[in-house]
Amino acid sequence: MKKFVLYAVVPAIVLAVLWFLFALNWSYSSGERAGYVQKLSQKGWLCKTWEGELAMVTMPGTAPEKFLFTVWDDKVVEEINRAMGRRVSLHYEQKVGLPTTCFGETRHWVNNVTVVNEIPIAPGVMLPVPANALPAPQPNMPAAPAQPEPTPAVPPQAPTK
Repeated sequence: MKKFVLYAVVPAIVLAVLWFLFALNWSYSSGERAGYVQKLSQKGWLCKTWEGELAMVTMPGTAPEKFLFTVWDDKVVEEINRAMGRRVSLHYEQKVGLPTTCFGETRHWVNNVTVVNEIPIAPGVMLPVPANALPAPQPNMPAAPAQPEPTPAVPPQAPTK
């Protein structure tokens, strides 16, 4: 029996631990999704995770596509709560190979949030503009002293008779 435990159970446990470490540290894909966070709540019987829903609206008046996500970092949860009701861009990593929902109900783990500035293009219609696309404010620099305008050179006229 000791040989069975030594040769079968211990390697199975080691392989399972290595698999979980690999799956937690490797991401299948990563990207950005922009929209409005509709829902963010903490769920789970034993393992509590933050689960959210992002409504991605392409144009006003169209049906939004929903993006379901999981958040593990409490700082990111605080940022999402502060940005609730405003358009945001969520950076996520897609995790695959995790067999239970103890790690989250979705495969998309959000690890960063950015508030997207919006500018009105018409009454009731907003155009999203990424925060890094806006021109940086220029410091107030003193105006250069005004230079007197040069007087045009007028050739002397010959006296008329």
